[in-house]
Amino acid sequence: MRYLAIDLGDKRTGLALGDDITRLVSPVKVLDVPRGPLLLDALVKAVDEQRPDAVVIGLPINMDGTEGPAAKSTREFAERLRPRIKLEIHFQDERLTSYAAEQQLNQSGRTRKEKKQLRDALAACEVLKDFLDARE
Repeated sequence: MRYLAIDLGDKRTGLALGDDITRLVSPVKVLDVPRGPLLLDALVKAVDEQRPDAVVIGLPINMDGTEGPAAKSTREFAERLRPRIKLEIHFQDERLTSYAAEQQLNQSGRTRKEKKQLRDALAACEVLKDFLDARE
């Protein structure tokens, strides 16, 4: 099964693609679009282009394991996306995924601007890796 992972942000949203057979996960792109109707349109377009079987959205769980306002907002956004893409949407705890992406970038030798462009897509990769690991 092929998955499109979404690391939803207020200003930028990272996308990654992978599957549960090869377990390879790759960054796709970062959508530099604020959360709202334009981001919904951009995500529908990305789903049409990438043709995943399902979507995985990173869920911002609090460090104590509870869901706060950010998680509620993410779930509400997913409910607006669901009828437009007509695919199953899974949620994956995204705690520490941005930190893991940042660690990876710190060792890359890229410039600050290059890192900024890649960070959210790499965080989406981490979300998808965690999701695939949890399904094993």
